[in-house]
Amino acid sequence: MEAEYKIADFLDTHRLQKLQDNFSQTMRIALVVVDATGLPVTRPSGFSDFCARYRQNPDQAERCHACDNAGGRAAMQARKPVIYRCCCGMVEFAVPVVINEHYLGAFIAGQARVEAEKAKTIPCILPNRSRRKITPSLKRFHQAIPITPYRRFELLAETLLHMASCLVEQAWATTIQRELHKKERQLTRELRRRVETEKLLHEAEFKALSYQLNPHFLFNVLNTIGRLAFLEEAPRTEAMVHDFSDMMRYLLRKNNHAVITLEQEIHYVNSYMAVQKVRMPDRFTYLCAIPEKYYGVACPFLTLQPLAENFFNYVVEPREMPAVLHIRATDDGRDLIIEVSDNGDGIAQQTITQILSGPQDNKQGIGIRNIMQRLQLLFGDAYGLEIFSAHRPMMGTTIKLRFPLQPQS
Repeated sequence: MEAEYKIADFLDTHRLQKLQDNFSQTMRIALVVVDATGLPVTRPSGFSDFCARYRQNPDQAERCHACDNAGGRAAMQARKPVIYRCCCGMVEFAVPVVINEHYLGAFIAGQARVEAEKAKTIPCILPNRSRRKITPSLKRFHQAIPITPYRRFELLAETLLHMASCLVEQAWATTIQRELHKKERQLTRELRRRVETEKLLHEAEFKALSYQLNPHFLFNVLNTIGRLAFLEEAPRTEAMVHDFSDMMRYLLRKNNHAVITLEQEIHYVNSYMAVQKVRMPDRFTYLCAIPEKYYGVACPFLTLQPLAENFFNYVVEPREMPAVLHIRATDDGRDLIIEVSDNGDGIAQQTITQILSGPQDNKQGIGIRNIMQRLQLLFGDAYGLEIFSAHRPMMGTTIKLRFPLQPQS
């Protein structure tokens, strides 16, 4: 459980360092903060020359960390400061850092000497066998440490306990507020998604009801606009209204039929291109060379129009130079082959592969993939479409569609 809580997750070590330095300097006492394993999380403050030099040896530093760990654990169990002697006989005290019953570490302070009689009554934090004799080179530094009255030592421990308690309470309150704020944001996001979902559902219901309206109302309005344009001598407006009316009639009346005639599909594409010509009169040229002998060939509904729409999305709109769309038809005696060509910059072979054989949830080329799948479903796997492109500027793309000339039995 303790591994889930780290002291650095609750207490800012930079601010903790400044607080530690100020406390050490003001109270004239050595101080360091250690984690739950006894390892320092701050730089030592006010360490005596003796302890600083003693810890320069890795083995001796490890014993010091063991003392710090044991002192912090003892303070945790006691739930209050614990005064003890380290492996070198120095007097120290540990103040536990506990959050929500989890031990995070401790403030270790002291490195002092107290009255000789009192020092004898202070227990060692580690077993006696862990005590180490002070080497002659360090003995003079040990003796240079001043005597601190034991009572002052107790008061310092109580003061540090109150300071640590305030820090911990503040840190825990901040953590709770952070978690509450996080949950509040999550709840807000969930509510927003729910509202958006309900809005979409209402919009869908509204559209479903709208689609139930009699389409004759739409055509009556369009016819009225067309007659008004005729009376006001606006022939282009009249032509555009009639083209748009034909498009709507085709969509509303044919969308339940999987197969129509090629003549109906070409008529729809011509109307679509006429409307686009009013919008962009100088941006493109449209050529359609479909002999009348092919008009009766069965054609899936909305087969050519998506290709014409792609022409505007990927050839006309992205560039300024005039674009050309050419639709032509031939046959091989058995099948009708329709070629839809443009003069755009083409498509990379990798992209063509992704369009024709990509996953169903890949939105790239979804219209073309839909056309190919419908041709195969209606007429068999031998039918469908192919894409040819040099992928070079102005070299264009050609999409070749194949239909059976005669209805299949």
